[in-house]
Amino acid sequence: MDELTPTEERIRSAEPTVRAATPGDAAEICRLLNAIDMVEVGHPETDLGTVETDLIHPEADLARNSWLAFHQGRLVAYGLLWDDSGADRIDADHYVLPDHQDAGERVLAAIETRAAERAAENGAPRAVVHLTLNSRPALDPATLTRRGWGAVRRYHVLTRPLSRAADPAPIPPPGLTLRTCETEADRRRAHALVEETFAGHHDHQARGHQQWLDDLGAGMDWSLVWIAALAGAGDVAVVLTRDDRAAMAWIRNLGVRAPARGRGIAGHLLRHAFAVYAARGRDTIGLGVDTENATGALDLYTAHGLALHYAADTWEVTLPTPR
Repeated sequence: MDELTPTEERIRSAEPTVRAATPGDAAEICRLLNAIDMVEVGHPETDLGTVETDLIHPEADLARNSWLAFHQGRLVAYGLLWDDSGADRIDADHYVLPDHQDAGERVLAAIETRAAERAAENGAPRAVVHLTLNSRPALDPATLTRRGWGAVRRYHVLTRPLSRAADPAPIPPPGLTLRTCETEADRRRAHALVEETFAGHHDHQARGHQQWLDDLGAGMDWSLVWIAALAGAGDVAVVLTRDDRAAMAWIRNLGVRAPARGRGIAGHLLRHAFAVYAARGRDTIGLGVDTENATGALDLYTAHGLALHYAADTWEVTLPTPR
């Protein structure tokens, strides 16, 4: 084999190398995501446990559905694909450092190819791929538009300061009681309420009970998940929260059954969560909301003091499946 010239060696060393992720890569991936957090939101917000949950998920299939891109031994881009629909809808995550757009595009191309293959495996004639990115992403949006992607939905991540003085335990509406979800029966009930109350939401994919538990991962404190029951109506609402993020407490789901809406239940659940986390010493709580949510969730949250932390967009591309 002919030896490379110095120029050829420099070119070769500058090209990114790509391989699949493994659970052992979690710490390095977490460092990459926090470096991107610094670019996009100004401070790190990714926790190692979140990354580990993705990598050890029973449905992960990392060998086919994950990509790490390295530049001269340094991790500069990461992609992960998953399929909750079992049909044409495929979801992905994509992260890249701003000065390594070539590596980012290689990972994006791999995601597209695999998404089309996965949809074909599901028997679908096309792949509808969704990717959620910060509204000012580290990935150049021009790359997405050139490859046929378009932004189809905007989400807001909202946050609110907490304090014991400002967030006392609220008085519940008449007939409303809350209970935690520390029993198997109540965890199943919480899952059923999430599925019912989020069924009509954009991007929601129905998940079985065990799939839902796998998505939540380890570290769930079920004393921080509450079901609301209303006298004469039974269980009417659920709020699922987490206290395992370093940056802030987090409300993952808050849903009220349609017949019980408009009675102040959602607001009470919010204030209850504020009070509980303030008492635990947390100084910030956050959540994500679809800005086009038809139930008025964005107005509810802003009325309770939650304000914009950053915006994110869902990007979509439709790809033909291989024949």
